[in-house]
Amino acid sequence: MTTNNGHGEGSGAELQPAVEAEYLALAALLEPLSEEEWDTPSLCAGWRIREVAAHVTMPARYDQERFTAELRACSYDFGALSDKIAARDAALPTAELLAGLRSGTLHHFTSPDGGWQGALSHAVIHGLDMAVPLGAAGRVPPATVTAVLDGLTRGGVAANFGVRLDGRGLQATDLDWSFGSGPVLSGTAEDLVLALTGRTLPPGRLAGDPL
Repeated sequence: MTTNNGHGEGSGAELQPAVEAEYLALAALLEPLSEEEWDTPSLCAGWRIREVAAHVTMPARYDQERFTAELRACSYDFGALSDKIAARDAALPTAELLAGLRSGTLHHFTSPDGGWQGALSHAVIHGLDMAVPLGAAGRVPPATVTAVLDGLTRGGVAANFGVRLDGRGLQATDLDWSFGSGPVLSGTAEDLVLALTGRTLPPGRLAGDPL
């Protein structure tokens, strides 16, 4: 894995403290869970809380050399690699997964193509994948969730999740954020993030036709 400290102008490095804060908040959320609660199904299909935590903490355990070797063994299929590592590392002690969430290596990790915007989105989206099934809504700071919404709706990023925004409007009900025009889908900012990334939410959390 590659770490980009992103100190250049326009690098988005001002988002790094929000990335760190999100992972530390997730560690605080997960630490009191019982072993059975760690088995709660997440919003990521087929993954429990354990698998999601194992996935997001990969940079804390895999340096560039080891990550490249793992990726090569999966024929450079990142999706297959993610599933393999999530399944395997979910068996790690929860204390080790929590330590990964608190790791400075994770807090300063960005992918080559995602930068700090991608790092923040990754932390928030997967954090919600874990938090929502645990009943922990409204935990992402407004400035952070707004940055993620802006990132998802800029440049067709939502299309990477199979979501089309043509002719649609979005309206957050808990902060001053909106996007687009046309039939409106409304909900909390966190729930809009999940809708924009193709997650299935419990009924009644969103108003309007699905994306």
